[in-house]
Amino acid sequence: MRQFVELRSGPRHQRGFTLIEIMVVVIIIGILAAIVAPNVIGRVDDAQITKAKAEIANIENAMKFYRLDNFAYPSSEQGIEALVTKPADPNIKNWKTGGYLERLPKDPWGNPYLYLNPGNKREIDIYTLGRDGRPGGEGIDADLGNWELE
Repeated sequence: MRQFVELRSGPRHQRGFTLIEIMVVVIIIGILAAIVAPNVIGRVDDAQITKAKAEIANIENAMKFYRLDNFAYPSSEQGIEALVTKPADPNIKNWKTGGYLERLPKDPWGNPYLYLNPGNKREIDIYTLGRDGRPGGEGIDADLGNWELE
């Protein structure tokens, strides 16, 4: 005995979103982005400055350990590199095997940190030129150095 299944030929109930519903969601997302984005963007700049200050303080501390071991800071020519790789100077006899820093950090904008011995503002200057990579500037483009960390 065979049974037949009756097929309905009436209208189907389709499920989905209408164009108006999708547009409402897109508008809501746009409004939220307009409100949140300026706050987040400002916080990114603050975070980059905070990161630069922390890295400068870390480099300065490594320099102090270098000085304790070798009785002087590295010269400007030796630079921050002296914290990672032993300088060729024969007077450096107590350089710590493995270095004073694991690696040379770059500032949050991808530029190397700068170093002067003797410094213009302190005994040694460790600094970044900010986002624009040029001396001077204001805000996020301003120079930031170990003389401002107190």
